[in-house]
Amino acid sequence: MSLPPEPRANPDLVGHDHAAETLAEAAQSGRLHHAWLIAGLPGVGKATLAFRFARWLLAGLPPTPPGQVPLYLPADNAIFRRINAGAHADLFTVQPNTGDKGKKEVLRADDARAAVRFLSFTSAEGGWRCVVIDEVERADSLTVPNILLKTLEEPPPRTVLLMTSSAPDRLLPTIRSRCRRLDLHPLAEDAMAGLLGHWLPELAAPARATLARIAEGAPGRALTLAAGDGLALQELVELVLAALPGLEPPQAMAVADKVAGRRDPAAMVTFFELLRRAIAAGTRHAARHGGEGFITARSLADWSVLWDRLGRLADETERLNLDRKQAVLTGLSWLSAR
Repeated sequence: MSLPPEPRANPDLVGHDHAAETLAEAAQSGRLHHAWLIAGLPGVGKATLAFRFARWLLAGLPPTPPGQVPLYLPADNAIFRRINAGAHADLFTVQPNTGDKGKKEVLRADDARAAVRFLSFTSAEGGWRCVVIDEVERADSLTVPNILLKTLEEPPPRTVLLMTSSAPDRLLPTIRSRCRRLDLHPLAEDAMAGLLGHWLPELAAPARATLARIAEGAPGRALTLAAGDGLALQELVELVLAALPGLEPPQAMAVADKVAGRRDPAAMVTFFELLRRAIAAGTRHAARHGGEGFITARSLADWSVLWDRLGRLADETERLNLDRKQAVLTGLSWLSAR
């Protein structure tokens, strides 16, 4: 496996040329909006784009060489190296960290205050000051958006706040309305095939195609699935759906044992994510072209309710550190209920 660099160290951007061009044009116009909300699927490249723009902005908006994606800065550039090392005085970063019971929280009140305080200072190098907040919807309380709100309403000069979110609708309307939103779309099939072929050459082409399909055009998500037994968990999902509506208790128990017995504690969450993805895809197909396969076991309205219940079950199990095997059994019992 040949993994790509972390977002702050990644010199490449694939499939998002238009988004990069939008940011470049905004900066070059002299009327750069002070806050951007970069939205898209988990792993689609939001943080990679945010750091790419921050590097380019702090480097003084250098021209893009022919043939390169906009906002290009070579990896041997001094600004690139300093940002990669976390040593640039005009860039402040807030990223997911692990809190109580393993809960991920991108931003606590203290983090938000530190970001706001950073933006209030004058530039150390006479240019812009940038804050990157990754997965901003993971804030741990309503105190956080209220802290950010004043800066969004009255931004200091020559500052820019770059927030990424996989669930922008969870943010307060007052936050969303003060940001310019930039949506990143899933990568095309050929782009995903090229990236996964480069990163995962040891996998057979059909396995890479399955990863691309279940990752829904998000290359980072495909890598996470590859590293976390995503292909094996997808096989369990397909086994469950193929047995509907007659999933028997012994089958459910065997699936729960395999999910909960994995060393990766995130396997349960991944299993439910893949299960819900399959339900959503089946529901969309049935709404447009008519139902077939497992989706005919119940009405589309029932599938929608079940999709939501499964999501809440997985979230509560992870957040409250509940029994993972029992959570899987509960979800499967809902699926097989007639």
